[in-house]
Amino acid sequence: MSWLFLLFGVAAEAMSHVALKETNGFTKPLASALVLFGHLAAFVFLSQAMKNMPIGIVHAIWAGLAIITVTLLSTIIYRQHIELSTWFGMAFVAIGVAMINLSQGHGH
Repeated sequence: MSWLFLLFGVAAEAMSHVALKETNGFTKPLASALVLFGHLAAFVFLSQAMKNMPIGIVHAIWAGLAIITVTLLSTIIYRQHIELSTWFGMAFVAIGVAMINLSQGHGH
């Protein structure tokens, strides 16, 4: 169940970061509320994930997956061009997340 909470935390964080662009400096109430709700939801989900997983592992996976998710969403929603070298960097992040997961065994 901790992994599910972690993934929900990543989704909430990514949603709020992508919506941040739409706030126009927090002058648009709906987008601003979405950002605040997304951050609050992310922390609630992460706190649940941390009940059964080490803080460092949760944070590393959350940060890595959030970076990848926000980058993917920004290319889809805002049509932002991402250089090939950036995608390679994203692949390294994904590999790092996988290595962290594999190094922890099945005890979490």
